Amino acid sequence: MKAAIYCRLSEEDRDKRSFADDSASIQNQKSMLVQYAIEQGWEIYGIYSDDDYAGADRNRPAFRRLLEDAEKRLFDIILCKTQSRFTRELELVEKYLHGLFPQWGIRFVSIVDNADTDVKGNKKSRQINGLVNEWYLEDMSDNIRSVLRNRRENGFHIGATALYGYQKDPERKGHLIIDGEAAQVVREVFTLFSQGYGKSAIARMLNDRGVPNPTEYKRRKGIIKAPAKQKNSTLWKYYTIADMLENEMYIGNMVQGKYGSVSYKTKKNKPRPKEQWYRVEGTHEPIIEKELWDKVKAMRRQKAKPFTTGTIGLFSGKARCAECGYVLRSGKRENWRFLTCPNRSVSKDA
Repeated sequence: MKAAIYCRLSEEDRDKRSFADDSASIQNQKSMLVQYAIEQGWEIYGIYSDDDYAGADRNRPAFRRLLEDAEKRLFDIILCKTQSRFTRELELVEKYLHGLFPQWGIRFVSIVDNADTDVKGNKKSRQINGLVNEWYLEDMSDNIRSVLRNRRENGFHIGATALYGYQKDPERKGHLIIDGEAAQVVREVFTLFSQGYGKSAIARMLNDRGVPNPTEYKRRKGIIKAPAKQKNSTLWKYYTIADMLENEMYIGNMVQGKYGSVSYKTKKNKPRPKEQWYRVEGTHEPIIEKELWDKVKAMRRQKAKPFTTGTIGLFSGKARCAECGYVLRSGKRENWRFLTCPNRSVSKDA
């Protein structure tokens, strides 16, 4: 009988203080499982190991390889320390342990909680394990949300990176300090708009000078590791300028929670209503003075009406550019109107 060993270590395991807790180390898991397989007389086909992955993450690389190899019948047994190392989701317990594994001729064994798909009377305990693990995921998600909500309500910055123009304070967690180089560009954007330049014109001016957009700037500073996906992804766009001119963070107010997770089972987020955002005033040094902010805000309101009648067009906010996906703006030439992408003239390369 060939056994595939699967190990998983997640972030929550690193908080455990007891050296005797085997889940606190991938190596301890491997040693325990290898010894068990030898005692059972099983040949070890291979060891699949995911380090720093949660039990609800379905895209764990070794986990995906394990399932692919199981479907190919490359081994007979999947051996884990506990059922939760394989998955904490009850849905996947039913799908694989009670559905696909029996079809593929794969036996699942976890040695600490005695889960074994070859034992018929063991099914209810596996389902109970799955239910308890599911509850654990939900409770952990609620606890994390509670902590993050409290920190946001108290004005602490939550996020992997700081807003363009700022950087994380290395001496004070959750506090932002000004990034001089980027802040100078932010001030220039606000000043140009206050002087009557349009958002596309400002983007074009920055692109013509070779000023990297916020994402590319962070990439060059080593803050973001992922390479640019598209040729034009380093350029300033209309919507980048538009978002900057509306962001209260630049006058010293911490605004967070604009997006929220759909479920604890997915990393997908959705926009939250403005009244549900977390807004705390005066948490960090402003880049833009209040007088300039108020002037820009007043000018943005004046430009918000697409037609001279003050009415909103039929396709306002609905029609989007097929190339970049941004909302099209209305235009007028002589006696006819049209929709156009505001990004069309931000650069010669756009």
